[in-house]
Amino acid sequence: MLVDSHCHLDRLDLAAHGGSLDAALDAARARGVGHFLCIGVSADNAAAVKGLAERYADVDCSVGVHPLDLEPGAAPALDWLLDELNHPQVVAIGETGLDYHYEPEAAELQQQAFRLHLQAAQVTGKPVIVHTREARADTLALLRDAALPQGGVLHCFTEDWEMAKAALDIGFYISLSGIVTFRNAEALREVARQVPADRLLVETDSPYLAPIPHRGKPNLPEYVRDVAEYLAVLRGVSFEQLAEQTTANFRRLFPLARVAG
Repeated sequence: MLVDSHCHLDRLDLAAHGGSLDAALDAARARGVGHFLCIGVSADNAAAVKGLAERYADVDCSVGVHPLDLEPGAAPALDWLLDELNHPQVVAIGETGLDYHYEPEAAELQQQAFRLHLQAAQVTGKPVIVHTREARADTLALLRDAALPQGGVLHCFTEDWEMAKAALDIGFYISLSGIVTFRNAEALREVARQVPADRLLVETDSPYLAPIPHRGKPNLPEYVRDVAEYLAVLRGVSFEQLAEQTTANFRRLFPLARVAG
């Protein structure tokens, strides 16, 4: 069984499945995907992701505010976040983090919001899902300061081995998406070969970043199978081993998730 550890089910382009989310999830289940973590990105979509987690037994969700979805000049309120997290199907916090690629001028606000999510993680004990882009030093510094015993994951990882190792050293997991299949991603493949087996997750980040051979199309949760198959070959293990290991890792990191079996 596979887990898509990071997907945006409320944002999928469902044209390939006649507009039906049920059909899209069934297609993923038919390819061995047994669980989905649907990710919150803003105050506006918190209700949507919780609704999906309530609707489907094999979907859990996270709630948080993505660094590029912050309201100008205002970090989310801790009370709001803690209230949202007080829900049985909200198994994680995020996605949160720092993205200086698109909004370097908002670095201070992003750091404030990231700290607030980390504070919520300290209060609730739920793991954090971290988005980081061109903000390596600050991301690691804030994670080290928070010193979360439950850790979290650097999702859709695109950084170098030095950053991966630093994150692993503070108890974090590394999640790989379809980017690892891209022709120009040799440096990332080098990282993918080295991540310890017990710290690796797989994801789609759908509807974004479809893996080869689907690149250029809207991404779908069923394509996590393509990511996992590619990684198995890259790491020199069987697909079954990689699926079993990454699913066990997901259960360990997200103990509140209702993973079957």
